[in-house]
Amino acid sequence: MIQPAETVRIFQKQSDHKTYSAGEVIFTEGEYGEHMYGILGGEVDLSVDGKVVETIHQGDVFGEGALVTPEHTRASTATAKTDCELAFINRQGFLFAVQETPIFALQVMRSYSERLRRFKHPVGS
Repeated sequence: MIQPAETVRIFQKQSDHKTYSAGEVIFTEGEYGEHMYGILGGEVDLSVDGKVVETIHQGDVFGEGALVTPEHTRASTATAKTDCELAFINRQGFLFAVQETPIFALQVMRSYSERLRRFKHPVGS
């Protein structure tokens, strides 16, 4: 099975990059999204209703729901916890990456599924 860091490398080939400063909001819960992201460096906090539910790290992908279910709004707010560099990809680039590297799709689905489970059953609840 492909490892998460490899997923970001595949993702990176199809995407653009942007840096965010610590504290900068990447996207907001309730808005419609057009991109998903891969963390090339740094950390990102995901918050729901103003509470951090997860901190994700280099090699992780997030925001994939915007490309998988574009009719729904973002389920969380993503904020740069540290200065970070993100790769981002739109739906067309995502579909191309999935077509060219099907294992990429499986890893993204796995990430999405695991995050959904953590949101429903957070540690310490």
